[in-house]
Amino acid sequence: MSTGVMSTGVMLVVLFAAILHASWNALVKASPDKILDIVFVTGSAGVICAIAVPFLPLPNAASWPYIVASALVHIVYFLLIGAAYRGGDMSHAYPLMRGAPPLLVAIASLPLIGERLTAGEWFGVVLICGGILGLLLVNHGSGRNPARTTRLALINAVMIAIYTLIDGTGARLSGHSASYTMWMFALAAPPVLIWALARHRVAAQAHFRERWYLMSIGGACTVAAYALVLWAMTRAPIAMVAALRESAILFGTAISVFVLKERHGYSRPVAALVILLGVITLKLT
Repeated sequence: MSTGVMSTGVMLVVLFAAILHASWNALVKASPDKILDIVFVTGSAGVICAIAVPFLPLPNAASWPYIVASALVHIVYFLLIGAAYRGGDMSHAYPLMRGAPPLLVAIASLPLIGERLTAGEWFGVVLICGGILGLLLVNHGSGRNPARTTRLALINAVMIAIYTLIDGTGARLSGHSASYTMWMFALAAPPVLIWALARHRVAAQAHFRERWYLMSIGGACTVAAYALVLWAMTRAPIAMVAALRESAILFGTAISVFVLKERHGYSRPVAALVILLGVITLKLT
């Protein structure tokens, strides 16, 4: 159960999860079809989890409603990602989808689960969210950023906040956060795969043949990253973990510069610096 503070060990675990999250997102960013990559990364995660769950203890009965609810919300989340990316740029949709949820979780934590953040913790959360949302200014005026994409991204931000609160609470009730994570993915992945095959059968088959090994790596990173995050939520306030998890953008920026050799000018590093200041603030409070 949460202690109300975040230890150095828990923070390092969440930061490692953020590196894993940034790694599979880099695979998606480099893909010729980002939507199919997300689908198959999710499918790979589901396969890994389906293989693993027979060897893990069942989550406590009290957590099963949360597992089912989270799986349903995740299905909506994945479908909304596809809809948002079809109509607009990833560089516009992604910061909206990832920058707003930690703030929503922090606002909802007190009335819904009784967790109160200190002023310093609030400041850290706001810095991280502000840095992520600041990426919108970097990309302002470039590409396709229609109002529909903005609406879908904001709706998905709400979905992310909802499943974060569901999973943080459910993991605490489960008695085994890794088992909780894997049962959730095992339930959520099949409907997403069925939808993709029904809508894009030929393209999906060709895409899988070309990138199956990369998407398998992405699936493993996804499962490991989320299992670590949910474990951390059993040891620290959900809102703090949710905000710290989004420091993945720091590592994503580093990967894009040093591995993908992308050029961002000064704006993206400045946004990354704001996020880093938020991470430091969370640790110092």
